[in-house]
Amino acid sequence: MSDKFRIDSHKLIYHPERVADWQTNHENWEKAKLIYPIYVEISPFGACNHRCTFCAVDYIGYKNIALDPEILKTRLKEMAKLGVKSVMFAGEGEPTLYKALPEVLDVCSKAGIDTSLTTNMVPFNSKNIDSFLRNCSWIKTSINAGTAKTYSEIHRTREKDFDLVLENFRLAVKTRKEKGYNCTLGGQMILLPDNVDEAVTLGKELKNIGIDYLVIKPYSQHMYSETRKYENIDYKKMIEVENELKPLNGDGFSLVFRSQTIQNLFEEGKYERCQSTPFFWGYIMTDGSVYGCSAYLGDDRFTYGNINDSTFQEIWESEKRKENMKFVQNELDLKNCRDNCRMNAVNQYLWELKNPSKHVNFI
Repeated sequence: MSDKFRIDSHKLIYHPERVADWQTNHENWEKAKLIYPIYVEISPFGACNHRCTFCAVDYIGYKNIALDPEILKTRLKEMAKLGVKSVMFAGEGEPTLYKALPEVLDVCSKAGIDTSLTTNMVPFNSKNIDSFLRNCSWIKTSINAGTAKTYSEIHRTREKDFDLVLENFRLAVKTRKEKGYNCTLGGQMILLPDNVDEAVTLGKELKNIGIDYLVIKPYSQHMYSETRKYENIDYKKMIEVENELKPLNGDGFSLVFRSQTIQNLFEEGKYERCQSTPFFWGYIMTDGSVYGCSAYLGDDRFTYGNINDSTFQEIWESEKRKENMKFVQNELDLKNCRDNCRMNAVNQYLWELKNPSKHVNFI
């Protein structure tokens, strides 16, 4: 099975109690306000060392700001008690530039929150890598080319960063083996006209290094992004690369070609309403603002409060979230949402639960 981590699907099926709570109470605010997210993405640091040509959050501006470590640690311990099960550190900037990240990850582990990193891996070094591998369930690295030249053009950085990332992959694999850590190591490549010819080259390189998987996924245009370079990509002309990549599967390595996500671009929407917002996930910006959807960062209709001013419980049970719940349920036009948003597969699943087809009792 090349997608054993269900990267091209969803994992809400493993949380039936939370789903049942949503089914029963999602239209009753007094009960719905107590449905806390399973997963939260946190942007601890706003600046980034790269300027990728496809960056969805370029409109935010890569601000050189950071979350207050003590406030963040306090909120994370609170979030664990309220039912948050996982946190991905990623966001508007490069999360591993956040100096307090190792100690924040320790707090999450002690509190019982599973953690992960989405990173460009350039800031990894012998001093911070142990903390990352010891604490994180998985680390996924954005590496969008198979050669240094193309990498530098897409990431808009130095060519030597490509070699540095490969060296850091080797260091991560070596450290994991020596210390017996269980962190899953993966790479991710946004499939673009610029790099499609290097997908196989990259896959072979990463397999030889010994990481666990490489994800190949389509670009999705963010409605607020300044960049529009790739908004009209024709993936029908590029999907054949999947067949060239399949032979790489095996020997502990998975090539996850997100064919279902690409297919979704060609099909009509399978659901009429967003069901996941504002229930199953959340996003905390580098300025502390809490949002119900990462596609609407900066849109006041989707922000509930700020962790610098209020507890997470106060924010999640606030009138702002109540207003957003009503807006999403009654007014949000999905045509204004991002194609293949992070909760796309979750929304399809929840829509079917709420709007079952015929004969569902014939299991």
